[in-house]
Amino acid sequence: MQRRYLGLTAAVAALGMTATLAGCGGTGSDDVTLKLVAADYGTGEANKSDTYWDGIARSFEASHPGIKVDVTVYPWTDVDRKVAEMVKAGDAPDIAQIGAYADYAKAGKLYSADQMLSIPTQANFLPKLAEAGRYSRVQYGLPFVASTRLLFYNKDLFRQAGLKAPRTWNDIAADAAVLKQRGVTYPIALPLGQEESQAETLMWLLSGGGGYTDDVGSYDIDSAENIKTFDWLKSNLVDKGLVGPVAPGRLDRAKAFAAFSKGDVGMLNGHPTLMEEAQKQGVNVGMVQLPGPDGPTTGSMGVADWIMGFKEGGHRVEAGKFFDFMFSDKNVIEFADKYDMLPVTDSASAAMEDDAKFKPLHKFLATLPDAEFYPFGKTSWAAASESIKENIGKAVEPGANPESVLERIAQESTAAESAE
Repeated sequence: MQRRYLGLTAAVAALGMTATLAGCGGTGSDDVTLKLVAADYGTGEANKSDTYWDGIARSFEASHPGIKVDVTVYPWTDVDRKVAEMVKAGDAPDIAQIGAYADYAKAGKLYSADQMLSIPTQANFLPKLAEAGRYSRVQYGLPFVASTRLLFYNKDLFRQAGLKAPRTWNDIAADAAVLKQRGVTYPIALPLGQEESQAETLMWLLSGGGGYTDDVGSYDIDSAENIKTFDWLKSNLVDKGLVGPVAPGRLDRAKAFAAFSKGDVGMLNGHPTLMEEAQKQGVNVGMVQLPGPDGPTTGSMGVADWIMGFKEGGHRVEAGKFFDFMFSDKNVIEFADKYDMLPVTDSASAAMEDDAKFKPLHKFLATLPDAEFYPFGKTSWAAASESIKENIGKAVEPGANPESVLERIAQESTAAESAE
């Protein structure tokens, strides 16, 4: 056993040496300026992301003479479009931190992860996130930051009504009925408006044993499990008037979150940023795993944003050095902490779990390793997501047939996939 262990160690060391030697190829020259474009996660001047990136860039430059980093930060409403325009004009950034990578990977414009990163950095990504960053089984999208979802409930409203935290769908329906009788405006908020209904939808589909794709990655939006989930939502929550005064198809996430923070919502699916905002406004927030038909679900929906290296400038080596620096625990945790997000690496996640300072995030961290993500690796996902946002609210309208709505979304998604 000792000999075998030493052999494996030697093999790993050889791989590491190969990666190091590979890192000496390409441009590998000094006096390089990396162009980096990133999204702003701030809510105002006080917490703009420019400050974070300036700190990272200056620290990197200090330890990597000859490599400069020129950072431009755009609002989320503009950043994807700005990068697309740069790429189309033949002026792609060396590094872009945006919402999707698959189209650029398909067009052959990105370096793969193993072309840029050291072995320790690449191996440190949480496996589910590394998998979500793959196009055609090769990782091009590097997870930058993540979050998961839990069911939030207003502890004070529940206590006053004599209710316990829900564990099953039937608990949700029964609790919502009690809250309605007590005059709660939104017993349970169901935001299926166009703002982010693809997220709300996936949370419910996962809790019902379904999802957007099947085991081999093909769209399966009108599966029997998904149809059953939306039949239940319509019959047990919407038709019984338990979702509040705004029809789900016209309720956007931001409005639902704002109502929860005002104390007007009994239950809704939420993420870490909502937790902090609601607590600031005096809401006593409870959080539980997403209930399912028979009990709490084992996983959760995960959301990730991406960072990637473009080939156009030829700065593979320098970009790789920057990524190895950026994905240190210190830098990953700093950003996650600043914006109430979750780290994307094993070591940073473990560090946060061991730190009492981050106790409010521990429940979210616990769900991340088993989280299910959007099918980011599909270039058709953008079209499928738009179809969901456009149509899913109709599935729970009075007199609607959820199956027919899900079939329409499935057909449009499959058509988008076939057109690729």
